[in-house]
Amino acid sequence: MNVKLTIGLGNPDKEYEKTFHNVGFLFADFLNNKTGVQWKRSKNFEYFKEGEVVIIKSSVFMNESGKAVSEAIKYFSQKSAIRPEQILIIHDDADIELGKYKLQFNRSSAGHKGVESIIHALKTQKFWRLRIGINGTKTGLLVKLRGRKKAGDLVLRKISNEDLKKISSVFEKASREIFH
Repeated sequence: MNVKLTIGLGNPDKEYEKTFHNVGFLFADFLNNKTGVQWKRSKNFEYFKEGEVVIIKSSVFMNESGKAVSEAIKYFSQKSAIRPEQILIIHDDADIELGKYKLQFNRSSAGHKGVESIIHALKTQKFWRLRIGINGTKTGLLVKLRGRKKAGDLVLRKISNEDLKKISSVFEKASREIFH
């Protein structure tokens, strides 16, 4: 895994802060807090650099994530081209239990609109994805998703403090696995 761009997905408006759909942003913030490096701003994303890796938070809505990824590739490919397989996309996944994650390469969007937008923009699905589980509640009950409405209800809920602890644990484990 030779990642050069790590992109956390989410929605930029205040109303979406600390919702499950914004775990990609929360992971990027987690990485930023470990470094203390100042965020910089571009048209469709914020970023900071840690060593050879650029960490990005998209500033476009989730369903338009491909715009931010395309701009980031152009912006950071000035010295050498960044290939899709050097990109890691971090996003929520309602098919994975809260407190768990999957690091995968070359997978379909499985209905995730942000990932669909990126696949369309890159014209490939050959990039890395850190899929952070959001299915489950503080009571531990898994939600059986049926249709868009239930998925939308789940991803746009505010994260409780108890669930945030589980997600933070995932951030610790995943960051060790990815960035050693």
